[in-house]
Amino acid sequence: MNPLLSAREVEFQLRDAQAARFYSWEDAGAAPATAARAADVPHLTVPTDGALELVGVPLPEPVDRADSDTAVILYTSGTTGTPKGAELTHRNLASNAAVTAETLLQVGPDDVIMGCLPLFHVFGLTCGLNAAVRAGAALTLLPRFDPAKALAMIARDRVTIFQGVPTMYAAILHSPDAADADVTSLRLCATGGSAMPVEVLRTFEERFGCEVYEGYGLSETSPVAAFNHPGHERKPGTIGFPVRRCEMRLVDDHGHDTPPGEPGEIVIRGENVMKGYWGRPDATADAIRDGWFHTGDIGIRDADGYYTIVDRKKDLIIRGGYNVYPREVEEVLYLHPAVAEAAVVGVAHPTLGEEVAAVVALKPGETTTPEDLRTFARSMLAAYKYPRSVRIVESLPKAPRGRSFVGRSGRVAPTTSAPPRRVP
Repeated sequence: MNPLLSAREVEFQLRDAQAARFYSWEDAGAAPATAARAADVPHLTVPTDGALELVGVPLPEPVDRADSDTAVILYTSGTTGTPKGAELTHRNLASNAAVTAETLLQVGPDDVIMGCLPLFHVFGLTCGLNAAVRAGAALTLLPRFDPAKALAMIARDRVTIFQGVPTMYAAILHSPDAADADVTSLRLCATGGSAMPVEVLRTFEERFGCEVYEGYGLSETSPVAAFNHPGHERKPGTIGFPVRRCEMRLVDDHGHDTPPGEPGEIVIRGENVMKGYWGRPDATADAIRDGWFHTGDIGIRDADGYYTIVDRKKDLIIRGGYNVYPREVEEVLYLHPAVAEAAVVGVAHPTLGEEVAAVVALKPGETTTPEDLRTFARSMLAAYKYPRSVRIVESLPKAPRGRSFVGRSGRVAPTTSAPPRRVP
């Protein structure tokens, strides 16, 4: 679970997952204990130093598990305003870790992987932790990313494989320590989470003398679905082609394959696709149709079978590699007593890719400030989700049917008994 989550968000996940026990690090702040009390879940604190006294009866032998049994539940922000838990099976995780270690990173016991990616995130979990364990490689961890510390660790631990989101590469490039850094041990870098600017990729390769491979995946696909494979032509700006035991297609709104060169929604089938959304059969049926997972991402495919992401069908903001669904942020803003209308959109940001911005209209007679709304949202959302920019307007512009024109995710609060309407 993401340690940046607020107590409200942690409580939701504990309740939704029907958690039987909850562990948190003792320096994680007050949110875990607050959430555990509210959800009535037994809570144990893991000390920073020393051992944790475990509870219960030790198991005398391993417990049999089928490949199709759920191994983890990873919560993803949802367009409905509450996160959905993606159920990844033992087969999902084992298969994707093997694909990553054997065919993408080509990891061996002598490799040292740099773990700047959080292990609660599927990228860090599969491509960092699980791939390293499977190959018997070392994993050196940096709990909070800092470009200077990352460069120092690469030199100290002789890191051979660096994994990060595009903002990390940009931060390292612009670090004052980059000029004198010893990165001669690096042989391969991998990136994902959001689109890597081609100029950043090329500059990083020229500066540090190593190759950067871009890939694509989602929590629901364990995560890697496509990658620029070693030993094959690399095409900067693309996500490469499907990984082993994974298929990808581009389809239109009716599920038909799009003609060559035409954009379409990326759909995925294979050993990496999740079991479904925990306790959400309707959401599962909507996402997985005829065995194909519908990603909501729009792509094109070239003559060589390489895919490029060109747009997103879902209401999604990717801020520094983290997914933020506008609807979730809007729902929090609507809890403020002064807010009548709210729309949340992504705006371009030079290093994060996108930043979260909100446009808000107030109820008649109510007053508040952008700073107050930012503070309110921040108290109820993870730090990467709350809007840094808040603009207060008299009203949101609307179409004749009452829908907001502000962003694809803009939602209009009901002013009559009619239900709120959203822009698709």
